[in-house]
Amino acid sequence: MHKYILLLTFLLPFTAFSQESNLGNWLIYIGSKKLDNQWNIHHEVQYRNYDAIGDLEQLLLRTGLGKNLTDGNNNLLLGYGFIRSENYTNEEDKIVINEHRIFQQFITKQSIGKLGLQHRYRFEQRFVEDDFKLRFRYFLGISYPLTDQFYLSSYNEIFLNTVQNAFDRHRLYGGLGYILSDRIKIELGYMNQFLINSNRDQINVLGFLNF
Repeated sequence: MHKYILLLTFLLPFTAFSQESNLGNWLIYIGSKKLDNQWNIHHEVQYRNYDAIGDLEQLLLRTGLGKNLTDGNNNLLLGYGFIRSENYTNEEDKIVINEHRIFQQFITKQSIGKLGLQHRYRFEQRFVEDDFKLRFRYFLGISYPLTDQFYLSSYNEIFLNTVQNAFDRHRLYGGLGYILSDRIKIELGYMNQFLINSNRDQINVLGFLNF
């Protein structure tokens, strides 16, 4: 029964997108390969669309080498990302912007009863075409189990630039997750992204793989 409910839940967003919509869609894969008890390789693909799928807003590829500082609840990582953005200049025309990004991050996890908390601190060095930018990000993630397989997930992330107008953006997310195995889980959620002069709604479909 759970499998049919899960399938229906993940098909609903694409059914809702049968007509043109301003609601965007992000398809996200996040993976981690354990090398030993201390080292891991992070890999990530994000396919972001202006609509349901096919109208690319951004393609993000990210990887990195991480090291556990304790028993796995504290991880330090050095990473690289490539980002291709397709920004509309008017209703029909786009420009392509390529970005290379180096980043350092620290993740720490803790539990309060059944509540799981994750803090992520990330510092980015961004090479955007001929421009160079620095940015700091703080991420607070929260998860709560509903059953052995279903769980609630939410996060709040703020982005700050090292310029006079420091605020870059703010993301607020809430979703429902399903644990397929001890290595695989998937999530469906809603995110609102606040920018300086606007905000945008997104449906996020996420897959996580640890191996």
